[in-house]
Amino acid sequence: MAAIAKRKFDVVIVGAGGSGMRASLQLSLAGLNVAVLSKVFPTRSHTVAAQGGIGASLGNMSEDNWHYHFFDTVKGSDWLGDQDAIEFMCREAPKVVYELEHFGMPFDRNADGTIYQRPFGGHTANYGEKPVQRACAAADRTGHAMLHTLYQQNVKARTQFFVEWMALDLIRNASGDVVGVTALEMETGELHILEAKTVLLATGGAGRIFAASTNAFINTGDGLGMAARAGIPLQDMEFWQFHPTGVAGAGVLLTEGCRGEGAILRNCNGERFMERYAPTLKDLAPRDFVSRCMDQEIKEGRGCGPNKDYIELDMTHLGGETILKRLPSVFEIGHNFANVDITKEPIPVVPTIHYQMGGIPTNIHGQVVAPAADGSQQIVNGLYAVGECACVSVHGANRLGTNSLLDLLVFGRAAGNHIVGAHKAGLSHQDLPADAAAVSQARLDRLDSATDGEYAQDVANDLRTSMQQHAGVFRTQASMDQGVQKIAELRERVKRIGLKDKSKVFNTARIEALEVENLIEAAQATMVSAAARHESRGAHTVNDYGDTPEHPNGRNDDVWMKHTLWHSASNSLSYKPVNLKPLTVESIPPKVRTF
Repeated sequence: MAAIAKRKFDVVIVGAGGSGMRASLQLSLAGLNVAVLSKVFPTRSHTVAAQGGIGASLGNMSEDNWHYHFFDTVKGSDWLGDQDAIEFMCREAPKVVYELEHFGMPFDRNADGTIYQRPFGGHTANYGEKPVQRACAAADRTGHAMLHTLYQQNVKARTQFFVEWMALDLIRNASGDVVGVTALEMETGELHILEAKTVLLATGGAGRIFAASTNAFINTGDGLGMAARAGIPLQDMEFWQFHPTGVAGAGVLLTEGCRGEGAILRNCNGERFMERYAPTLKDLAPRDFVSRCMDQEIKEGRGCGPNKDYIELDMTHLGGETILKRLPSVFEIGHNFANVDITKEPIPVVPTIHYQMGGIPTNIHGQVVAPAADGSQQIVNGLYAVGECACVSVHGANRLGTNSLLDLLVFGRAAGNHIVGAHKAGLSHQDLPADAAAVSQARLDRLDSATDGEYAQDVANDLRTSMQQHAGVFRTQASMDQGVQKIAELRERVKRIGLKDKSKVFNTARIEALEVENLIEAAQATMVSAAARHESRGAHTVNDYGDTPEHPNGRNDDVWMKHTLWHSASNSLSYKPVNLKPLTVESIPPKVRTF
């Protein structure tokens, strides 16, 4: 066997999306030797698909301050978000947006030159009294503009990118510290060891565990798989956001900015039905709430179309000029994916899986934390995680729109600053263990030596079908329990995946097989965590746990106001408390969510 190539860096970042590139920029500007690994060219990372805006209380178009943003985010999280992390994010928001503006981000502008802001779901002024304009937008291509801006700044700062490389496993030494990663160079099929003082995971979400998803095909939960295999638990994986407006039959996202600009959801009777469910915020209620209302309309026979299986999003009243100025991508999506001219007719939409609220547990500096033997949370030395693959937790049981791009900026920057501080304090490389690449080599050898076996995409498709069936918008205890069994059976099938094509150069079948090994970790974490949570909270809505006087909306704070931790090796759960104490302001006590 040929010797495995080794390279040495100060920091290895896995993922070149918004959070990875915001962190790498901070590190490169500080003079550190940084390597950024990406399965795709950086500007093809999934951040490019974000449309609506970045949440920040600039107050350019209506009265606003970070206290209101803090309140909305805590309430939106259904009180599962940690209030110290939420305060940190909301206070930092204006700073990171203005910083991005100075990097050259082409925000839309008001007549006075300030950044244009649109309303968004769940964002209010004066603690829930009325909608507020908080989403800083570049038309409906905000993520695209942000990602290109960050990439340009990284090129200027001479960040090193390793494009079309797939990270496989974390390397931990005898003390449990992370000292590097193994990675596969797709062009050659060769395994490499990348040694680092610090590793930062920024691999995005795992939305491809579901059959109908707004996520790109690259979103296979690679960072989650790496962490889980390395013995790090995954937090709050039962909470997955269904975006209310995915194009029916296609799953392609239509930004919440449509409703921010004034679009209306209508049933088959032409009724603006959200007025019945959310009299104050109407179509701009939080996403989990709107998705459930849409699903209920369909279930009660008021869906649209010949099969009454979708809702219509109507923006014809906005006028063609406004649509082409503020929502040009949505106009194109209407033509390409629904054969609809949205300036003249409504477009069919259904709730579609969009975002994972859970992930790798971290603190506000991006440091990964894991439970110690005594139950305390200990920092995993050498390992950070930011973005959708991480769980700080600022989103809790339900994320507010625009807080995802904000999360990337705030915690990518915070992690970068914290790593720079550690390196300035004299952090040095630790010795690699003798068997640094053994786990990854064994995974590759098993695939290459198998003479037969299951096709990776058959297993992946069955996994997605099972997750869609057993962990959808509305869940039942019996269905989730069945899902736990199905995913356990699929894990056994993952072990039997084989490759017909054993070639090395750009062997996409090998990449897909390795991705399925990550998908199964995310799927089992989701299914087991969901089946164990006997309440309804945020995006986790279980028909068995409905509205009662003791537990309004089905939420049981006495028992379930706690974070779930799923441990891969034992397929078991542990829990830790939600932090209800902000950094500087008074805590927001739990109450029933109404809109």
